[in-house]
Formats: sequence, C-alpha cells, structure tokens
Amino acid sequence: MKRQTCFSEVHSIMDRSKVKLQKHNTEAHGIKYKNGLHCAARILQNEGVRGLYRGATSSFIGVSFESSLLFGIYSQTKQSLQGSLKSSGPDSLVIIPSAAYSGAIISFILCPTELLKCRMQVQGTDSLIPKSSRYNGPLDCAVKTVRTEGVTGIFRGGVATLMRESIGNAVFFSVYENVRHFMHLKLKAASQEYKNLTDVGIGIVTGGLGGVAFWLAVLPLDVAKTVIQTNPDPGSTRNPFRVLHSIYKRTGIRGCYAGLGPTILRAFPANAAAIVSWEFAMKVLGIRHK
Repeated sequence: MKRQTCFSEVHSIMDRSKVKLQKHNTEAHGIKYKNGLHCAARILQNEGVRGLYRGATSSFIGVSFESSLLFGIYSQTKQSLQGSLKSSGPDSLVIIPSAAYSGAIISFILCPTELLKCRMQVQGTDSLIPKSSRYNGPLDCAVKTVRTEGVTGIFRGGVATLMRESIGNAVFFSVYENVRHFMHLKLKAASQEYKNLTDVGIGIVTGGLGGVAFWLAVLPLDVAKTVIQTNPDPGSTRNPFRVLHSIYKRTGIRGCYAGLGPTILRAFPANAAAIVSWEFAMKVLGIRHK
C-alpha cells in the first residue's frame, strides 16, 4: 500500500509538470520552463508541497475508470474479432481495431476528468489564467465550466482526446502483444520453477515499452488537448491540428513535444504496473491470454 501511494504521488508530480510545460512552453508570453525538474522546483518554491498535487483528485478518478474499462473492452473486442481463428502470433487486423475501439470508448470518460484536472493544474503563481477564471476545486471547476460554456464545455478537447486514445492504444497494444509474443518464444525454455517470475518480467518490459511507444506517437495530440482545454476563451478553436499548427509556428517541433521528459519518465513504470496487474487478474480469474 505504501509503495502504491508513493507511486501515485510521483505520478501526480510528473503529471502536473507535464501539463504546466505544455501550457507555458507553447504560449507566446509568460514564463518558460527549462525542463520538468525546473517546473517542479518552481511549483514547490511558489506553491509549496500542496501545489505539486493540484488536480490530483480528478486525475485519480479518471485513471481508475480508464484502467478497468480499457483492458476489459480490449479483451472482449479482441476475443470477438478473433472468433475461432487460430493464429500462430499477434494479428494486427485484430489488435489495432480492438485497441482503437477501446481507446475511443474511454475517451468519453477521460475528456471531462482531464479537463477538470488540467484547468486545476495550470493555476498557480506562474499561471497565465486570469484570476476571474480560477477554481477552488474540481467541483467548482465543473460547475463554472457548465455555467459559462454549457454542458458541451465539459467535453472541450474531445476530438483530441479521442484521437490520442484511439491512435495511442493501437500503438500501445501492438507493441505490447508483439514484444510479449517474441519474448515468450525466446524464453519458452525457462524452467517451470521460474515461470511466474518470468511472466512478471515480461509484463514489466512489454507494458513499459508499450507505454513509451504510446506517448511518443501521440504526445503532440496531448499538447493540443491541454491547450484547448485550458484556454479561458470559450470561442477559441477546438481543432487540434489548427492548435498544433500555431504551436509549431511559434515554437517549432519542440513545442509540439512539450512535456516529453516527465511523460516518458512516468510512462514506463505506470504502464508496466498496469500490465502486470492486468495479467495477474486474468490469471486469478482463469482467463487465458491468447
């Protein structure tokens, strides 16, 4: 439990640093952060320890629903598409649509929770957000957003979120399934005595690599989503490609990958833990991983 709590705390710090980097380092004005460590240090200096966890509540809620739904929908869709087909290895024609579909479904849960999280996280001493547009907490943020932008306002950035999750999870599960298959082939001669340990090791490697591949593929879409969701102007564009075009004109390719450092640092352990937990749950439930 202590290790899980510690991991959640580190995840929250890295996530806030990522969002602040994406907001500040893509704007024309305001303070620019050198890297994730500089960003975290500024937050700690100006807002104290509590500032490092701003927006964590809505983030934990979204992650909890996402993890259970994502793997559940992916497993069921993959099983339905496979049918009675017997394949000697991972089938991209099954994996990609299953992953993209599951990603699209969870985007409808992630979009509102991430909007609340991001709007809370960009507040603070260095914030470019006017004081009149700031929030006391996630509930206050939700109420004010609906009041000023309507119910659809809570789904601002929905297109970017849907694209990020669909494409990202297609990449994630493709890497996971193919690396897992390759590693099992190479390690099939491992002693039965160490099988459980081998499975955990494979889960860590495949989950970690899948998570890194996910973010390398779709981080620009995540940057666009953050900018769209944290813009205080209700009439600003919600087109992720227009947003990325304007970011590229101001800051180049580096701006499109703002927050890469903290994102990759958390991606490997977070996704490794998710895969190991998922595979363990399937083993306990007697579900065979095809």
